[in-house]
Amino acid sequence: MGQGLDREWVAKKLRIGQEFVYLTQEQVKSAGLDDGDILELTEKALVAHGRKRAEMPAKIGLHPLKDTLMHAMHTYLPDSGACGIKWASCFPANRDRFGLLQTSGLLIFNDAESGWPLAVMDAIWITEKRTPAVTCVAAKHLAPADATSFGMLGCGVQGRAHVGMIERVLGHLETITVFDVYEPAVDRLVEELQPKVKARIVKAKSYEELVKSSQVVASATAITSKPEPKIRDEWIQGGQTLLMCDMHSLYEDATMKRADKYFLDSIEEHELFVGYGYYPDGLPRICGETGEVAAGLKKGRENAGELIACNNVGMAVEDMMVARTVFERALETGTGTRLPL
Repeated sequence: MGQGLDREWVAKKLRIGQEFVYLTQEQVKSAGLDDGDILELTEKALVAHGRKRAEMPAKIGLHPLKDTLMHAMHTYLPDSGACGIKWASCFPANRDRFGLLQTSGLLIFNDAESGWPLAVMDAIWITEKRTPAVTCVAAKHLAPADATSFGMLGCGVQGRAHVGMIERVLGHLETITVFDVYEPAVDRLVEELQPKVKARIVKAKSYEELVKSSQVVASATAITSKPEPKIRDEWIQGGQTLLMCDMHSLYEDATMKRADKYFLDSIEEHELFVGYGYYPDGLPRICGETGEVAAGLKKGRENAGELIACNNVGMAVEDMMVARTVFERALETGTGTRLPL
């Protein structure tokens, strides 16, 4: 099929307005998208957002408990015919309290012509894969092309996904340093991924050791209601690239404010988060959005000495671009359960 969603083709596979397809997490995975596919779709979504070829109001949220969130993420990408909403949550204490993952999510994929739902699918796997893909797109444009060292703060589901994908954009890595306050997560990451990556994975003993040894630092830890800095400003040097999936949770405000360039994925969304209290010291001077850099509308790294920070909390355009392909493949293969409306 072409760029947009072929509605006539969909209508031959699904009775639009009468039924929808339900896809479990395993069925979403069975669509067969590999990391290269996810990376390509994510960059396409970021470019569309950067070129203002997407309707995406800022995500709205609920915060039932301290340091938790439930966000409604909705978007329409006219060039791709991708339209829908993701309802996702992050409750960091889930593992200890209930033996559950901290992140959950469901996604509704809609027909942009009639508004009727076409599919309801698990969004955990999509979130797991598109999040590191955003980091990789940012690294592609903001990190030194010849970077040999990468550090990953947080070794849970997202951390493992980051480590598994980063060599697709940083092809000269020699070491990948990892750290998590929960040491079993570090051990699991090393055991699972060392056989799959070329770089040597090194276990750091502290935030300081990781930050000081890595040209590119990515973080995927819990988003706290207010920053709880674990990384001292004096540890950060010019030339480093800081890529965050967890807002400013780990960093001192001084580091963000002195960065030579500071990017984020959506200005509108982060301004909303200021109102929620996530940025008590305000946002730094913003050089542009991640998608604008990916689209070539804003300059990324221009010299080796720049300290660059990029804050990507996740956008619906990425989820929906991936979900569109998952939906199409499900119809092609007859995967999923058809449920009446």
